[in-house]
Amino acid sequence: MNAIAPFSSHEAARQWLSRLAQTAVAAVHPDSLLPDNLPEPPKGRTLVVGAGKAAAAMAAALETAWQQRYPEAELSGLVVTRYEHGAECRRIEVLEASHPMPDDLSEKAARRMLEAVEGLGADDLVIALVSGGGSALMTLPAAGLTLHQKQQLNKALLRCGAPIREINTVRRHLSAIKGGRLAAAAHPARVVTYLISDVPGDDPTLIASGPTLPDDSTPADALAILERYAIEVPDSVRRHLVADTSAPRRNDAGFARDEEVVLARAADALEAARLAAEENGLAVRVLGDDLEGEARDLGRAQARLALTLQGEIAEPLLILSGGETSVTVQGDGRGGRNVEYLLGLFEALKGAEGIHALAIDTDGIDGSEDNAGAQFGPDCWARAKAARLAPLDYLARNDAYSFFAELDDLIITGPTRTNVNDFRAILVLPRTA
Repeated sequence: MNAIAPFSSHEAARQWLSRLAQTAVAAVHPDSLLPDNLPEPPKGRTLVVGAGKAAAAMAAALETAWQQRYPEAELSGLVVTRYEHGAECRRIEVLEASHPMPDDLSEKAARRMLEAVEGLGADDLVIALVSGGGSALMTLPAAGLTLHQKQQLNKALLRCGAPIREINTVRRHLSAIKGGRLAAAAHPARVVTYLISDVPGDDPTLIASGPTLPDDSTPADALAILERYAIEVPDSVRRHLVADTSAPRRNDAGFARDEEVVLARAADALEAARLAAEENGLAVRVLGDDLEGEARDLGRAQARLALTLQGEIAEPLLILSGGETSVTVQGDGRGGRNVEYLLGLFEALKGAEGIHALAIDTDGIDGSEDNAGAQFGPDCWARAKAARLAPLDYLARNDAYSFFAELDDLIITGPTRTNVNDFRAILVLPRTA
C-alpha cells in the first residue's frame, strides 16, 4: 500500500479497504509465525496433534521449518481442520471434519488423537497446534453422552446469542478430550501448545475449548449457562454435569513442564492494518480487539460514533475493531455475525456521505456461508432503495447475507487458513459542506 490513499471515488475507497483487510489477514497467517517459534527436539519422539481452521496451515508451516532446522529429527502426527481448509503435508496427516456443527469425522479425529498420545514417555514431546474452530472439529462426547446430544446443545448455544467463553465452557465439560484432557492423556510427555487466538481476551484455555490446557471452570458453571439460556438439558447430560470430576486442574503435576505460545491474535491483525493506514497518511482509532455483544447493536453504536467523529475531523480517519460478536437468531435468513454487524451499521448510517465500511471473519467464512463478510459505501443506500431492499426487514429475518448479495457487496475469499475472528474497518471522510 503506497503513498496517500486515493479516496476520490467510491470504487477507490472500496479497493483500499479490501487491500487493508488482506494486509491484516496476511499478518496472522501461520507461514510467518511458526518458523521462529520451534521447540528443541526431544530425546524421544516428537508427535504433532491439533485442531482448528488454521491447523493444517500450521502443520504445513511447522513441518517445513522443522525439516530446515532439524533435518535429522523425527516428526509425525495428525491434525484436523474444516472441510476444504487442508494443506499439503508429508509427515503430518491432515484430517477434515465439519464446522460449526461437529460430525462423525470430528469424533473419529478426536479418538485418533487420544490413541496417538497413548504410551508416550517423559523423553517425548507433543506439539499441539490449536486454533479457532477446534471445538467442533475435535469432538468426543464424555462417557455416557452421545454426539447427537452435543450437536443439539451446540446448535442451541450458537442460536441463543451466548458469547464464545460461555459456549466453550459448556463444550469443555461435555468432552472427553477438551479442558486439558488431551494433554493429560499425553503425560508424562512434555506438551507445547501453539495457538492462534480467535477469542476476545486471548485466554488460551478458551481457544478451541483448551484441549491441552486446564482451566478453573466447573461442570456446575456449564450447567448454569445452559439453564440461563433456557436450553433443554437431557437427563444424562444433567447427571454428568452434576457428578463429573474428570477435568484436570491447573496445578496438576503433569502440566508442570508444559508450555503454551499464542502466535497470533486479533490485536496483531489490527496493528498491521493500523500501520498500513498510517503509512497512507490516515489517522487511526482502534476501538479494541475484544468487542463482543449483539452484532447489529455494535454496528448501530459504531455508526453513531462514525457520524460524531465525521463532524470533528478535517482529514480521513480509519476506525478499527476486532473481537467476536453474537447473533441471536430469530428469523430463517442467511448470514453471519459480520454481515449482520454491517447491516446494523448500514441501516443506522442511512447513506451518510463519506463513510465506507468493511467487516470480515479472518478465516474467510462468516458463520456457515461462503463469504468472508461484506463491505459498503455511501452509494449503496441509493442502490438499495432502487432495488426496494428494506434493511430492517432483512435484519428481522437475520438475512444480511441475502441483502448484501443483492447489492453484489459480499466479500468472498475462500478459506484463509488462519483465524483471529472479526476484522472491522470504517473509513470516515470529512464532510464536504
